[in-house]
Amino acid sequence: MCKNPAMSTAPSAGPPVHEVAVLAQPGVIAFELGLPHKFIGTATDPDGRPLYRVRTCTLDGGPVRTSAGYRVLPEHDASILAAAHTVVLPGINVGTALTEGRLEPELAAALASVAGRGARLVSICTSAFVLAAAGLLDGRPATTHWLHAQRFRALYPRVALDPDVLFVDDGDVLTSAGNAAGIDLCLHLVRRDHGAEVAARVARRSVVSPFRDGGQSQFIEHPLPEPADSGTGPTRAWAMRRLDEPLTLVELAGHARMSVRTFTRRFRAETGLSPARWLAQQRVQLARTMLESTELPVERVATEAGFGTTASLRQHLHAAIGVAPLAYRRTFRGASNGALGDHDAVNGR
Repeated sequence: MCKNPAMSTAPSAGPPVHEVAVLAQPGVIAFELGLPHKFIGTATDPDGRPLYRVRTCTLDGGPVRTSAGYRVLPEHDASILAAAHTVVLPGINVGTALTEGRLEPELAAALASVAGRGARLVSICTSAFVLAAAGLLDGRPATTHWLHAQRFRALYPRVALDPDVLFVDDGDVLTSAGNAAGIDLCLHLVRRDHGAEVAARVARRSVVSPFRDGGQSQFIEHPLPEPADSGTGPTRAWAMRRLDEPLTLVELAGHARMSVRTFTRRFRAETGLSPARWLAQQRVQLARTMLESTELPVERVATEAGFGTTASLRQHLHAAIGVAPLAYRRTFRGASNGALGDHDAVNGR
């Protein structure tokens, strides 16, 4: 896992500004081309000062044709990649040379240079094909749109592809599924860099959810459910209000008025997750929010989030994001020793 990329300081007094370069390639998906500007470039600190500068480029500074049938002419060429802390590759039309593993030498060299100096590389949807063709995903976890998973696996068997998730954060390389998952990934980057409050503010401005449950499994085409079946949405809403309670599968199924078997099947079909994994995910998210936005002792956070013990919270948080509760709070809040308590500090929670 890499550390946050270095920041540059804006000429005028203000917060450090993170440089983001968006590389537009031939056949770029028009919708995805604008996502970094909208969901990263609009992030601000509490005083309204920008936290990122997002610029778009092509390799040669010339125009490229988009998936929508028109050309775009960015203001920059690939020279801005050298100063970027994050480089984003929006998706591209499938069936082009880029998705068949044939990269121009200039593109391969540019990506290798970005990776070589430790900058963050981000692909949206089918641009995972480009990173894989450049050899930057070998031996690493990644995702792409579920429709193209089979083709991706055939071309790049050395990549640990997971087509069931919305995005994969592998430190200095991040990949997402299609279109809307690009929004999820952009918000995740802001949340990772500056915390949930900043990301939520960006999401509210665009009237989107700051965090979506489940993965791509819920969007894969399946036969329609039987009319007699009812959804698990009301039960999920009911459970969200009771995350501090030791909810069991039997209780969840009982609330939904289903057998355990039917409930488990329907729940997975609708969310892409098992009930237990979904509950753990919601509790981790609640714990993260409390660690960021309150000064509650870690023991209390563990109880309120439904983990019961600090050991359980520590285990789940480390599995989800790779850090302990106290380290997470220090990163996103800067907690005081008084708020945490001596016992927390001694145990490094």
